[in-house]
Amino acid sequence: MYKAFFKLQSSPFGTSPDPRFLYMMPHTREALACLEYGISARKGFTVLTGEVGTGKTTLLRRALSSFSGRRVSTSFVFNPRLDVLDFLEFVLTDFGIVPANRTKSGMLLQLNRWLIERFRMEETCVVVVDEAQNLSWDLLEEIRLLTNLETSSEKLLQIVLSGQPELEEKLRHPSVRQLRQRVSLWCRTQSLTEAQTQAYVAERLRIAGATWQIFPPDTLELIHRYSRGIPRIINLICEHALIVAYVEQVQQVTVPMIEGVAVELELETQPFLLSSTAMGGGGHGTRHVPERTSDFMPALTGDPNGRLDR
Repeated sequence: MYKAFFKLQSSPFGTSPDPRFLYMMPHTREALACLEYGISARKGFTVLTGEVGTGKTTLLRRALSSFSGRRVSTSFVFNPRLDVLDFLEFVLTDFGIVPANRTKSGMLLQLNRWLIERFRMEETCVVVVDEAQNLSWDLLEEIRLLTNLETSSEKLLQIVLSGQPELEEKLRHPSVRQLRQRVSLWCRTQSLTEAQTQAYVAERLRIAGATWQIFPPDTLELIHRYSRGIPRIINLICEHALIVAYVEQVQQVTVPMIEGVAVELELETQPFLLSSTAMGGGGHGTRHVPERTSDFMPALTGDPNGRLDR
């Protein structure tokens, strides 16, 4: 609707996880490198966590797309609320395997034979579980047991668990300590600083083909305050603002437009801000006060026990 008016080639603020629009900030590069290394080096378990709307699914799709020129088979489980049999059937089917029978032992034997064949062909096989904080305890244990499918030196199946910070809390539970000890790499997404929010909006507009400044600096500052630096909410605000600007036939978004969109979306500005130097951020703008101590955790570490049992 507004693309022709703003002379855009595509919609810059769509809600679908389009890897083309992934903006590479330092923590994004680190998380992406973590995912790519965990998969390519056959590390077994990799965990990706982050708040709702901080781009986990987009990051996953970008990581998987980076293997397009190599021999990688992927099963992407986007609904973790499955029982064990449904989960195994979904994974097999997503890998292109037709289950010979719907029993746990039968599907595991079939999967194991298929994985061995792929290993001989030097192919990497990956299961990605999105929204993994919703996994049942039983299914989480079954997923752990899948890493027992291995040769004497290599894991046959690479598993990526992606979820909200509740996943970190879940993996602290004593009942899943065996799984936690098998996690080789931890990575996480973060909300954006004000400067990163401005760069994020500018980059998405550039990719979409914008040739002038549609969002002036004062509107970007307000977008950051209302969104709290969460990319999904930034996209939502910007999308609505572009529609309003189109309706009013103006080529720059204004502060009243952003305020109107915020009211419509029932958003509130951040009540309290700390400088990044006070938060140990090294002077890169401002950020909101973390809601949990896990916000202080590093984006990537090879010491999962130290990270979780600190």
